[in-house]
Amino acid sequence: MLYNCYTVEFSLIMRRDSIFYKLFKQFPSLLFELVDEPPAEADSYQFESVEVKETAFRIDGVFLPPANAVSPVVFFAEVQFQKDENLYFRFFSELSLFLHRHSIRYDDWYGVIIFGSRSLEPSNLKIHRSLLAGDQVRRVYLDELGDVQQQPLGLGLMLLTIKEDTEAIEAAKFLLAEARKQSEAAIIDLITTIIVYKFKKFSRKEIITMLGLDLEEPRAIQEAKEEGEKIITLRFLKRRLGNIPDELLSQVQRLSLVQIEDLCDVLLDFVTVADLEGWLQQQ
Repeated sequence: MLYNCYTVEFSLIMRRDSIFYKLFKQFPSLLFELVDEPPAEADSYQFESVEVKETAFRIDGVFLPPANAVSPVVFFAEVQFQKDENLYFRFFSELSLFLHRHSIRYDDWYGVIIFGSRSLEPSNLKIHRSLLAGDQVRRVYLDELGDVQQQPLGLGLMLLTIKEDTEAIEAAKFLLAEARKQSEAAIIDLITTIIVYKFKKFSRKEIITMLGLDLEEPRAIQEAKEEGEKIITLRFLKRRLGNIPDELLSQVQRLSLVQIEDLCDVLLDFVTVADLEGWLQQQ
């Protein structure tokens, strides 16, 4: 039973991670709603997953300034929905390596670390206390930001990821109404995506009924379960197993949604790339 509970929690973490990846990829400027002094070119930033050459590091949340930025500042983001005592060691090591490799391209850097709650922050802050207390790092605890109804639309989307059951449905309905006022079709898709991830046991029609949507309104209901899950599964595999041959990565990308979900259930048991290869051969 303990294993099953852990697997369910891991799957939920992956879905939340996928949601934020999709959120920042489509709307990178949303990050700057969490920053006290956003750059002048905030609307032109691009969200990327960047591999640091000649190392095993891949930084999943890098916000790159436009080429014509007067004073280019690179932003690093981390979204955390599980306890990881090594988080700050990894986060600051990765950004330091990135800055070392691109020392002449950027004038400054800034980090935003988003936690589902304060309890998920690493226990020992001593080693990184100067960095965490400085003006280049912002720690955000989603459950302390307040009600969805009191936030800008972008922050409301982030808060929706931690809402549960009836509260999630009511928050989604509010955000949908706000998105319609602003004619934000892409935001409507993202809201629907979040609800699809949260309520996987419900059918398309049931979700539409819960949200009060028209049958043809959300593309996300048809696409959300598959789009993003493969990407995020690959990211977890790379983080757990290190370098994975391109041939195996291609096989994972060709898996069906059901197979991806099966892979998520056993991924925690993998120790080496050979474990992944053996699992794929059985499919």
